[in-house]
Amino acid sequence: MTNIAEAIRRIADLGGPVVLLLIAVSVVTLAVVLYKLWQFNSAGVGRHKALSEAIASWDRGDRAGARAALDRSTSYLAPVVDMALSAGPGAAQRLEAEAETRFARLERGFRFLDSVAQLAPLLGLFGTVLGMIEAFQALQDAGAQVDPSILAGGIWVALLTTAVGLVVAMPTALALSWFEARMDDERVTASRALYTVLAPRGSGRSASEPELAPSHA
Repeated sequence: MTNIAEAIRRIADLGGPVVLLLIAVSVVTLAVVLYKLWQFNSAGVGRHKALSEAIASWDRGDRAGARAALDRSTSYLAPVVDMALSAGPGAAQRLEAEAETRFARLERGFRFLDSVAQLAPLLGLFGTVLGMIEAFQALQDAGAQVDPSILAGGIWVALLTTAVGLVVAMPTALALSWFEARMDDERVTASRALYTVLAPRGSGRSASEPELAPSHA
C-alpha cells in the first residue's frame, strides 16, 4: 500500500490532478469493457447456430425440427423467436419490441464509453492548458534570469496530460465501435429471424402485413 501511495503521489506531482482523474476514468472504463465482454459472452451474442437451424427448419415447413433446434439454442433471442413461432403476423411490432428490450440490456454502458471517448482528450487538453499556465508563470517569476529548462520542463509535463487523455480515449473508441458493430449484426439477425418466422417461404404474405426492418438505436 505504501508503494501504491507513493506512485500515486509521484503521478500527481508530475501530471497533476487531471492525470489522476484520467487514470481513475481509465480504470472504470476497463471495468465496463470487461463487463460488456462477459455479458456478450453470457448472452451468446453472435452464437446463433441452433437458432439459425430452427429458422431454416421453420422456413422449410418442418415445425417439429424447428422446435427441437430452438430448444437447443442458448441465444438470448431464443425466447423472442419462441414467441414468434406461436404468434401470427399481427404480432410483428410486439416481437420487435421484445427484441429491442434485449438489445437495450446489452447496450447499457455504451453511452458511458462514448462519453469517455469524447471527453478524455478534452480533459487531457485542459490539463495541458493548466500546465502551460504554470510554466509561463514560472518563466515570469524567473525574470531576467531565464532558464530554458524551466520552460521546457513545464511544457513536456503539460503535454503529458494530453498524451494520457489520448491513450484513454483511443482504445475506448475502438472498443465501443466493436460493440456497436456486434449489436448492428444482432439487429440484422433478429430482423431476419422474425421476418422468416412470420412470413415463411410459400406462405403468401400479403402486402398489407407489416414487414420487419432492422431498427437502430
